[in-house]
Amino acid sequence: MEEIFIVDAVNYLFRAYYAIGPMTNDKGESTSALYGFIRSIQKLIKDFSPKNIVIVFDGPDNKRSRQEVYADYKMHRKKAPEDLYTQFGHAFNFCKLAGISALSVPGVEADDTMASIAMWAKKNNLKSYLCTTDKDLYQLVSKDIVGLNTYKDNLILDEPKVKEFLGVRPDQVLDLLAIMGDKSDNIPGLEGFGPKTAATLLEKFGTLDNILANIDKVPGAKKQEILRTQKDKAILSKKLATLDINVEIPTDLEFYRLKEPNIIELKEFYHEMKFIRLLQAFGKPEEEEAKEEKKEFFSDIKTNYKLIDSEEELLKLMQTLHKAKEICIDTETTGGHPLLAKLVGIGFCVKRGKAFYIPFNDTLDEILILDQIKPLVENPKIGFYGHNLKYDYHILKNYGIEIKNICFDTILASYLLNPQNRRHGLDRLALEYFDKKKISYDELTKKEKKKVSLKDVPIEKVSEYCCEDVDYTARLKKLFEKEIKKRKLEKLLENVELPLLPILAKMERAGIYVDAHNFTQLSEELKKEIHLLQEEIFKEVGKEFNLNSPKQLSEILYKDLGLPPPRKKTTGYSTAADVLEKLAEISPLVAKILQYRGLQKLLTTYIDALPKQINPETGRIHATFNQSITATGRLSCQDPNLQNIPIRSEGGQKLRRGFKPQQQEWSYLSSDYSQIELRLLAHFSSDPELLKAFNAGQDIHAHTASLVYNVPIEDVTKKMRHSAKAVNFGILYGQGPYGLSKQLGISFREAADFIDTYFSKYKLVKPYLDKCIQQTQKKLMAVTLTGRQRPIPEINNKNPHVRAAAERLAINTPLQGTAADIIKMAMIEVEKEIEKLKLQGFMILQIHDELIFEIPDIEVDIFKKIVQNKMENIINLSVPLLVDIQVGKNWGEC
Repeated sequence: MEEIFIVDAVNYLFRAYYAIGPMTNDKGESTSALYGFIRSIQKLIKDFSPKNIVIVFDGPDNKRSRQEVYADYKMHRKKAPEDLYTQFGHAFNFCKLAGISALSVPGVEADDTMASIAMWAKKNNLKSYLCTTDKDLYQLVSKDIVGLNTYKDNLILDEPKVKEFLGVRPDQVLDLLAIMGDKSDNIPGLEGFGPKTAATLLEKFGTLDNILANIDKVPGAKKQEILRTQKDKAILSKKLATLDINVEIPTDLEFYRLKEPNIIELKEFYHEMKFIRLLQAFGKPEEEEAKEEKKEFFSDIKTNYKLIDSEEELLKLMQTLHKAKEICIDTETTGGHPLLAKLVGIGFCVKRGKAFYIPFNDTLDEILILDQIKPLVENPKIGFYGHNLKYDYHILKNYGIEIKNICFDTILASYLLNPQNRRHGLDRLALEYFDKKKISYDELTKKEKKKVSLKDVPIEKVSEYCCEDVDYTARLKKLFEKEIKKRKLEKLLENVELPLLPILAKMERAGIYVDAHNFTQLSEELKKEIHLLQEEIFKEVGKEFNLNSPKQLSEILYKDLGLPPPRKKTTGYSTAADVLEKLAEISPLVAKILQYRGLQKLLTTYIDALPKQINPETGRIHATFNQSITATGRLSCQDPNLQNIPIRSEGGQKLRRGFKPQQQEWSYLSSDYSQIELRLLAHFSSDPELLKAFNAGQDIHAHTASLVYNVPIEDVTKKMRHSAKAVNFGILYGQGPYGLSKQLGISFREAADFIDTYFSKYKLVKPYLDKCIQQTQKKLMAVTLTGRQRPIPEINNKNPHVRAAAERLAINTPLQGTAADIIKMAMIEVEKEIEKLKLQGFMILQIHDELIFEIPDIEVDIFKKIVQNKMENIINLSVPLLVDIQVGKNWGEC
């Protein structure tokens, strides 16, 4: 029997909208529902390989016919989010491009269209699968029509399953709906008759008609009274729930056939929606499919990839490369950690489409290769570029070779052009810009379901892979160079990001020393403290339980102890930190539980974990600093994240004391910008009160408190200053009254009044913040003082939550982004001075507004002078930049 799959488009789109977090394309349009819808349809097609399929949408003015019967039909239904409506049209368009039939009949609801298709299919000997979670359609279920819930492991709802699911047979579903009603559709039903009652009555009497004909036999006088007085309501409800099976639909089976997709237009659609993952499903396109403007980079270039496997070819290649002005380079290695990986081979590209790969194997002598490469790479007259060149810089440095002239990095260019994207991998970019599905590293290193090292992969395959990498990096460079220039980002790339690259590499190679013995002692102390705290908690509760289990903790708090629970979620009552912090105000036990959590995290995340990351050869931890992750321009740190080491708690201080110089008579020097973002707020807004306070060297939080509370600055209390500090920093992140009220534990009204007073005292701050939002709404991007751009197209999104988040970014990005660029520029200038004076000390960490140096004690004074001078004078503002400098024998002392 031939089959047809009838899909409830609105049902799928709604589910996807609420299941997937916010997604937007370059125009700022919401796309999460569309993305989830497409993935669901693709899964359906993959799982069932349907020959016939149709996606059914509501038609315009679809409620009209039922509202003529009952004016309140669906009138109380909450309006769908505005940013979901636009996705309906995109979903319909996707169906057209994907070769899937779609129907939207004017004046008709999707349920009725689906019912009509199913009944037509039944008459024509087709088995129908109703793809929906809407129980209304289960009234159609029969031998030839079944429900299909693709969200529950492709659950088939045949006649027995409907009975199991709803408690009634499919032929009773309509009567069930008539009795119990449907709140979402505003079908009234009978007052007080729920699904269980309705199912029980139908089990006993068979039909609604029989129930109404035998009211006296219905158990319960109250139920009998309702049935007598609301009989008409039940009949009306049945009429509203009855599906129309006579909708005019296409009756040619060919209409429903799954057709070949329009690959070219579908790809363009995915590009427009920024669905890169969906693009990955496509293989290499035919040349004629490439977009006209991409031909320069793709279709007119014939690839010529060469494996260099003889000394003669190597020497000939070196002669060619020495004549080049710029060379793309890529290293292939045994692993991901740049300080531990060994070379497997090196790729070079001078001209797009032409690439070379030199393998490190038995054919060519390794020393010979390195001797040939070193003078080439260290020639300052030849510019070298790559994709994530810092990794290749490290690998070559491991062999005593240093790239002297870094002229470009496509990962940094991609990041500057699209900082809102967190992924800038070469495979992704080649696919996005050239429709090129490259050989992936995972594919290359997968052998019989196991991962192997690149050195165990056949040389010919590695050669093709590496040549592809350098070739497409060269193509991206040409593309990005034009765009960087067009967007006026050359100075940021050339004067900030590229010079910073070798400095970060130097910091990563230097690493930070960790006193493993100190950490072992601290671990033992903390374990004892945690054990004692755990025993105290168990004693107060009266029994032992798993403190790390949210479920068990929830039962203890809300059931055994009877504490007031927060709003219940599907998984139970929350034990999240913000919830426990509120409960701690009324329960000392909860305060102990929070203390336990804090110590446990300190132990597992840092104290026991960090020593495991010590490099056995250097005795130091070598973290990685990322230039292409955060949208504001800030650096991030990973493996481990040393920017996130706790500072305020006693445990955090003890932890920091375990970081110290490796040599005797050396110290740490910490230099931290003082309130840089607030100073930038003063500069950008030109607010006279802020300018006066900073230029007079006043404590800005105390100054704010004196203005808001209308007291002399000497009368400002610690509590007043704390509240003022919260507002000062909250303003930087677009915080409103709700956020402030939660932070300070005050009412919404008090918080709103506080913010209003703040803006009345700093009169030009609010206009500046409004201007940030307005300019971003107009340009769809926020811009820093140094010209860094952050696209924020979602600032005009119709979803108020998405829009509000975008407005906060519009406010914060110019401040945080400018601060990020200032410290980057300072790092460059400080490093120049260190090299110029040939100092022994070196930079080891950057933590947003702070730099940390490891220096010999004899260089403390000169480092203080250099660092303070360079950091404070790196840029001219209308307020002074101040740097706090601390020197200590360990990080904790700083």
